[in-house]
Amino acid sequence: MNNEITRQSAIEVQGISKCYNIYDKPRDRLLQMFYRQRRQLYREFWALNDISFTVPRGETVGIVGRNGSGKSTLLQIIAGTLTPTAGGVSTDGRVAALLELGSGFNAEFTGRENVYLNASLLGLTSSEVDERFDSIAAFADIGRFIEQPVKTYSSGMIVRLAFAVQAQIDPAILIVDEALSVGDAKFQAKCFDRLKQLKDNGTSILLVTHSSEQVVTHCSSAILLDGGNKVFEGKPRETVNRYLDLLFGRDRKKATEKTLPVALPAEPGAPRTEDNAVGTVSNGTMVVTAAGAARSEQEQGFELSSDEDLYNQRRAYNQYEYRWGDGMAAITDFAIESDGVMSPNVIPSGSKVTLAIAFRIEQAMMRPILGVTLKTKEGVTVYGTNSELLQCDGLDGMFEAGTNWRAYVHFDCHLGAGDYFVSLGIATRHGEDIVPHDRRYDSIHLVVDHESRFFGLTNLYMHMDIGK
Repeated sequence: MNNEITRQSAIEVQGISKCYNIYDKPRDRLLQMFYRQRRQLYREFWALNDISFTVPRGETVGIVGRNGSGKSTLLQIIAGTLTPTAGGVSTDGRVAALLELGSGFNAEFTGRENVYLNASLLGLTSSEVDERFDSIAAFADIGRFIEQPVKTYSSGMIVRLAFAVQAQIDPAILIVDEALSVGDAKFQAKCFDRLKQLKDNGTSILLVTHSSEQVVTHCSSAILLDGGNKVFEGKPRETVNRYLDLLFGRDRKKATEKTLPVALPAEPGAPRTEDNAVGTVSNGTMVVTAAGAARSEQEQGFELSSDEDLYNQRRAYNQYEYRWGDGMAAITDFAIESDGVMSPNVIPSGSKVTLAIAFRIEQAMMRPILGVTLKTKEGVTVYGTNSELLQCDGLDGMFEAGTNWRAYVHFDCHLGAGDYFVSLGIATRHGEDIVPHDRRYDSIHLVVDHESRFFGLTNLYMHMDIGK
């Protein structure tokens, strides 16, 4: 499986497919040995279908997908613990893998003994492990449990020790399958810091996670699997948007769907923060009124279209938005006001902002949900909420077809200087399912002005008292 590959690539996956034979009864497996090809007593289940991609040397590639999409099967084939039905994998260099919790550990052995066992399987000699043992133990940080049998460990302690071994051997390729989700916040921060160090040192990383924020923050590209097929490969933000489509029902689209071309702003080269939610826009409120209804004095300056869709004519509109929905409702217009200034080019940090939104109900629906999300230009969520979370009374009851509505979202913008993107969406809840009617990802571009008294993403209004 370790064949010659191009120097620019660490991994080349070529037409991988994996088929499992599913038997309804245990005895059918035995009978099949006698019938061989004369009769088939099983059903074929293709966990993977013709998957191909390349991982460049030193890159971090994320793999996302719903449960059962084939992510873990693919990683096991790349790691060499599973044989594909068709296709092949070429890797260049030592491969370290965190696939299943505690895989490769002997429950009866102590943590110390498992460190030597695991490291030897990865090709290290006993003397090399001696040199690195203190670093491994310090990274795992499980104290005296290192001398206790692994069967006495919690799940968090097992993944600490497993990651410490894999990460401290400086592998050429590191494969991580959801293992970091077990650790606590402090350990996860330590792990991602180590992943960054490994990447800087030239290690190629495959990261499987359900966290879209981790993919956007830590990966240079991403792959979306669904039903054993590779359905998309590209930049992290674009891949995550496709993943959200699958999670939240784009496959239920109707003929009336209004879908715009898929295109997003280029991924900037700015440094990325390591947190999942990294900031706050405080005091958010939402007011919803029928078009033409009496508005407060603060809301009277907004001129929003009731019938015509003028959204893409507004100054802050982002032409690379990603829009889709089933068309039962449409977000048709927006306007921004900051400290009395309409449609500002730049929003001063600390100002009071109102985002006015116009939407139309095309088909009658019960209690629509209007959502607003603010992200950095790297795609990291700063703040998100919706009318349901805010318990907005204006969206209760039945909404008749053909009616026009306005929403006014008020917040204090305590953000640091930079570019931000606002996503809007309107949907309804059907039991546990959310049915999207109009989603406009990254459709509004906000530029926040410099605030000299702090740096970072958000102003926490920190005070400092110093005395002798």
